[in-house]
Amino acid sequence: MELERARPAGRWKQVTAPLQTWVPVPEGSDFPVQNLPYGVFTPLRGGHPVGEPRVGVAIGERVLDLAAIWAGTSLGAALASGSLNAFLRRGPAEWAYVRDRVTTLLTTEGERRLVESNLHRIDEVRLHLPIEVADYVDFYASENHATNLGRIFRPNGEALLPNWKHLPVGYHGRAGTVVVSGTDVRRPSGQRKGPDDAAPVFGPSVKLDIEAEVGFVVGAGSSLGEAVGVDDFAEHVFGAVLVNDWSARDVQAWEYVPLGPFLGKSFATSISAWVVPLAALEAARVQTPVQLPEPLPYLAEKQSWGLDLQIEVDLNGHTVSRPPFAGTYWSPAQMLAHMTVNGASLRTGDLYASGTVSGTEADQRGSLIELTWNGRDPLTLPDGSTRTFLEDGDTVTLRATAPGADGVRIGFGEVAGTIQG
Repeated sequence: MELERARPAGRWKQVTAPLQTWVPVPEGSDFPVQNLPYGVFTPLRGGHPVGEPRVGVAIGERVLDLAAIWAGTSLGAALASGSLNAFLRRGPAEWAYVRDRVTTLLTTEGERRLVESNLHRIDEVRLHLPIEVADYVDFYASENHATNLGRIFRPNGEALLPNWKHLPVGYHGRAGTVVVSGTDVRRPSGQRKGPDDAAPVFGPSVKLDIEAEVGFVVGAGSSLGEAVGVDDFAEHVFGAVLVNDWSARDVQAWEYVPLGPFLGKSFATSISAWVVPLAALEAARVQTPVQLPEPLPYLAEKQSWGLDLQIEVDLNGHTVSRPPFAGTYWSPAQMLAHMTVNGASLRTGDLYASGTVSGTEADQRGSLIELTWNGRDPLTLPDGSTRTFLEDGDTVTLRATAPGADGVRIGFGEVAGTIQG
């Protein structure tokens, strides 16, 4: 630690020196020691998996095997169980202990030999779905996105429906179709009916879309019948992931009245392999936008959990959008409070997502339906080809960064998927 003179009062204040790790971390890496995201991996030898999946944290270009660090203990057994769930069930005190201990191991020389023997290069491991997904809920929390879709589909009416600014709108998705980054996405089939069609037809979606979102992983559950308060967010949510909620817009448009999304959404939802803990996102916290009318008391936050995350959307290697999460109208804490206010219980491994993140500018829209205004304004890619919606063979990659401790930026890795016909 060092002492720094505060100005202009002339008093002394204590300043903590930035954390430094002895593990090589390339400049601009998503995974400095201030991040330490969790994932599930299997080491590879000659391209073949060795052993069983276990929990690790990313540091620079390496993964630290936490199951090996705590081998022979009950914590080690939880970390060797093939998903994060067993560890997450141990609760916030254990999450804080492990993060603190790993930080010490990576920033001091005391047990360097133990750590070095359990570091694996990221390019020499296979990453798995980090959690066993219990339930999946998707919200509709970006005012810019909701407004854009309202203008597309209700050009002569109000862009936002009457309930939108009173509660976080959402729907219950399908947990079994959540997949890890890198998993190919099969183009879904379903019923669709265009405005000029006499009757619906069945076949592959011709309006396959993306949704750039941020997801939140529940670690500590709650009892059935007990609501989780908006200020109890960090007692239940472990961390955040990137989400691409693939959407068949033509299937969705025909089916969603009167009960909302179903087959147009439930075929695949991709998430990043790394879960960034809330502890790493403290420096990214910002105020949510002004909410008018004032939310009902159960949605009123004492301290906001808005997050300053910058998302990047790439289509076939070309950046088409940079949505800012900081402008999202409803915070993740408010989403959690609304999701449980009726007494619905939380379970370890529950995943809920923000819905499409879009900003105020045209190049900040988090879906193709907005970027092309439902196909009216095609995107032109560097190779001269155009897109209104996704074609077979297209690869979509989402990335995101956020302010971290000590003035560094931290990242989420990526969530990528390629469309297969």
